[in-house]
Amino acid sequence: MRYSLASLLLLSLVFIANACGETDRVQGHNLYDQHCGNCHMEEGGGLRNLIPPLAGSNFLRDNPAAVVRGIRYGMEGPMIVNGITYDHPMPGNQDLSEFQIVNIMNYVNNAWGNDYGQITVLEARDWLQE
Repeated sequence: MRYSLASLLLLSLVFIANACGETDRVQGHNLYDQHCGNCHMEEGGGLRNLIPPLAGSNFLRDNPAAVVRGIRYGMEGPMIVNGITYDHPMPGNQDLSEFQIVNIMNYVNNAWGNDYGQITVLEARDWLQE
């Protein structure tokens, strides 16, 4: 009986951990669609030479702190993404919480074939204060 109870507890913990991760991905996807998808497009491809892509983006991969700050405060000035210069301003979104920004980042870091890992709320909080 003890073995069954321990197994049930372990299975429950694994299920909860997986469910939480899936919830974060769904939230990140929904937040992306709401706040980013109109410009960066549903598949992260950007818009011609106006809006840089997020799918396969070397800038996203190499500059997570700048992207986190850009989501909150916006970005201006020329930016080179995958060898192409973009110079269209990106508006910030001051209303997004640190948690929402992390969910967006973790979604785009792992969507469309990107494999750029995860960021934490503590990292985002530090980057937003720089």
